[in-house]
Parts: sequence; structure tokens; C-alpha cells
Amino acid sequence: MTANTDDNLIERIAARGDGITVDGRYVALSAPGDRIEDSGGITYGPHHIELICPHFNLCGGCQLQHVDDDKLSEFVRQRIENALLGQDLLLPNFMETYLSPPASRRRISLRSSWTGKNFQLGFSSEKSHRIVNVTQCDVMTASLFALIDPLRQFLKSFIDRRRNVQIRMVQIDQGIDLLIENWMPEGLEQIEAVTNFARKYELARLSVNDGIDNITQWEPEPVTVSFNETTVSYPHFGFLQATKDGEEALVNAVRDITASSNLIADLFTGLGTFALSMDTKQKIYAAEGDRSAISSLKSAANKAQKQIFTEHRDLYRRPLNSEELNRFDAVVLDPPRAGAREQVEQLAQSDVENIAYVSCNPSSFARDAKRLIAGGYILEKIWPVGQFRWSTHVELVSKFIKNKV
Repeated sequence: MTANTDDNLIERIAARGDGITVDGRYVALSAPGDRIEDSGGITYGPHHIELICPHFNLCGGCQLQHVDDDKLSEFVRQRIENALLGQDLLLPNFMETYLSPPASRRRISLRSSWTGKNFQLGFSSEKSHRIVNVTQCDVMTASLFALIDPLRQFLKSFIDRRRNVQIRMVQIDQGIDLLIENWMPEGLEQIEAVTNFARKYELARLSVNDGIDNITQWEPEPVTVSFNETTVSYPHFGFLQATKDGEEALVNAVRDITASSNLIADLFTGLGTFALSMDTKQKIYAAEGDRSAISSLKSAANKAQKQIFTEHRDLYRRPLNSEELNRFDAVVLDPPRAGAREQVEQLAQSDVENIAYVSCNPSSFARDAKRLIAGGYILEKIWPVGQFRWSTHVELVSKFIKNKV
């Protein structure tokens, strides 16, 4: 044991949620400040809190429900710091970590299974095909959770024992958008049952997918999502940030970075989360590879008379080149988890003054950050965001500025 140091003390949380002792041992379900006894037991410290969900450690949704908010915030920041240090990069200024509150997740996926005569509907256990039959969830919104048991009872009557379905639900402007995958109602009785269920629970839309395409069964009015008071037609289970408040945290950071820019490129724009949130005086070029998403954004921008030019463009196969990028004062990019290697390569060769890089994967972000820095950019600031409460999933907004020296 090192002098004046307790090697059995948990000092931090590893990337996958295990606690790590001072001497480097990994201990499941431990929090910073806990102490590992010689017997193998854990003496809880000041940051270890009481569990609130009976499914914790079985359900794969949460890994850190036993850790208080102070250490959750620290974990989010450290995930980003460690990724940057792993690429031998200097740490920038970090803003205060934002955590989404409980019961705020507005977009979820559930799976079903039969266990004997019991129809299970819930989340998959971590690293397992086992389905945890959810009877409590403190992560999703109350409206989404309230629909699970009625949906379980409804599906039990129609789903063959040899068939498992996937349920996708999202909270949108009109209520809940529900998509049932790997099932199609057969005959008039089942079709009427689907309609009656949607009407009874006042769904915004109910759709099914038999493996080929999404087919809408119920949609009393066109469904939409809103960004900065602009409504956008919502594709079936289209991408949205996990929580509304988390989205606002990301948007505010991006707006802070681009506030002085007149001409902005929003790459991997999706439905226009950032493009539609910019100042009306700013001119925006928005590019996205998902045809349905960019089509929805184009229609919404035209209807609202926003200064947004949209393009359906695969930024992996055809990234904007440095010459195209040099037309813009700022670039916003929010790529998938794999990052934006091809687009970053072109950005690194450009003269764009400000870059707002939004990421949901610290590892791919750090890789891309290293390339931008090698191209003459300075990583000035990072806003850490923990939308996926009690999970190891981390998001961030970063500000890069071109070094003119």
C-alpha cells in the first residue's frame, strides 16, 4: 500500500461503469469514495446512493444508478478528458456538465419475448438476449411508461409465441408516436383492434413494419416535432435527441459558438435541430444523407421562410471539400457515433474560423479532434452533456477556432 493512500478506495468510474480502486482493480456496482473490504464486500462512501429501480443491474439501460449527481457529472467529464488524453491532446476549458433529470427520456426502444405463457416486454439485459419485463422505469417520461403495460396486454393477444417484436416510442408534438416492428395485423378484427387501441390511448400515430416498410395504421393529424417554434414533419422513429432539455443544452452551446457567424454549414443536420435554431439573420446550408429527414427539413424551412438551403448528400462518400468549406464563417457537425473522419479531413485543410463539433462518442471525437488540431485548429472549449441519465453514454459540444498565427 502506498504511504498515506488507501489502495482499497474506489477513486473513479471506468468507461463501462465499474469503479476503479487506487491500485487499479475494477469493482462492479461501486462508486467513488466506496471502500473494498478484505472480505470482498463494499463499505459505501458519501457518493453511493440508494437504488430506486428493482430492475437495476438486470436491465441494460442503466449502469450508474448507485452514483450521486456530483460523481455522475465528474464521470461524464472524465470520459471526454480520458479520450483526449488517449490521443495525446491538451485539455481545453470545460464548461459545467449538464445532466438530464430523471423521467425525461422521450425516445425509447423495447423488445418482446415469450417465457412459457408469459409475454415479456421491456429492455434487453446488458450483453444478453434476456428481456427484462419492465414494471418500473425512472428514465423515460411518465407518458411513455404509462403506455407499456397496456401495450403488453394488447400485444399478448396477437403476437405468435414464435415471434418477437420491437417497439419504438417517441414523444412528439401531438403525443406518442408508436412503431411496432416485425408484425403486421391480419384480418379485419386485428386491424380494428389496432385502431381502437390507438384511439383509446390517444396516440399521435401508430405504425407497423413487417420487415419491408413502415405502414401507418393510425394518424388523425400529420405528426410533427418542433425546433425553435418551427414544426417539422416527423418520419417514422426519426432521430431526435434523447431528452428535450438535453437538446436545449446542446443547441445553446452551438448557438454560443456560431453567434457571430453570418454563413453557416450544418453538416449531418438530421431534421434540423441546429439549423432551425439559428438566428433568423443567419444563412444556413444544411446537408444530410437521410433522404426523409432532409426532405422534412426542406419543407419546414420553406414554409417558415427560413434562410436554409438544404442538400441530400452523403458526407461520408462525398464530404464538402476544403474549397467549398471556405465559403462559410462557421461549420456545425453532429455525426453518428463513428465520427466524421472523411469530412474532418477536409475541414482540417480549410480556413473556416469556427467549428462546433457535437459528438455522442468521446473516442471518435478525440480522433477527429486530433486531426483538426494537426490542421491548425485550437480546441478551445467543451460542454459535457449527460442526456442518458445513469448510463455510460456521453455527449458533448466542442468549439474549435482556426489558429491564424
